[in-house]
Amino acid sequence: MRTEALVEALSRDLKPVRPQSALRDAIVLCVVAVVELAAFFGAGLMRPDMHHAMHMPSFWWKMASMGVVAVSSATVALLSAHPTRSPRAGLRWLAMCIAAVFATGWLVDSMHDGFGELLKRLDWEMGIQCTWKMVVLSVPSVVALGVLIRRGAPTDRFGTSLAAALGSAAWGAFIFVFACPSDDALYIAVWYSVGCGIVTLFGRSILARLFRW
Repeated sequence: MRTEALVEALSRDLKPVRPQSALRDAIVLCVVAVVELAAFFGAGLMRPDMHHAMHMPSFWWKMASMGVVAVSSATVALLSAHPTRSPRAGLRWLAMCIAAVFATGWLVDSMHDGFGELLKRLDWEMGIQCTWKMVVLSVPSVVALGVLIRRGAPTDRFGTSLAAALGSAAWGAFIFVFACPSDDALYIAVWYSVGCGIVTLFGRSILARLFRW
């Protein structure tokens, strides 16, 4: 078979594909995020003492930290869906960002009056409940990023899936901030790390398979 005939045979059933746009995907992801956040508030899941919590430095620390990690990770994931972009530089920046989160958390904790007992501060029973709630709240973001990046052509599927999973984990934690009953920096650092870690590990494993060409 001649080359021209072979090319024609292979391309006969091909259909035009809409070019991938990081901006368009970001808008779609923002819509999903707003809808989930609105549904969360509409279901009345916000903590009842929100007015008091907003005067706590730890409340603003955990909300700002999770928001920055979520937005940064999602940005790295969406940009790396293009075949000419690598997520490696973005992942290094995210590692430094997470380190800064823990450092600022230590500063917040150092200003906390009355440390109490370690086990009492960690509150294992409540921590486990908080963990699975963060995992559930991360699911819509994992699905949305998976669908959007699947339409692209990431060349580093492990790096891209890691960024997407981390962004989803942080977003789930960000939403949970509004319902989280604890403002103890130690509790937040431990249990938010556990919740985000679970989503990141499982999300990366699932998305890496989904992004395979």
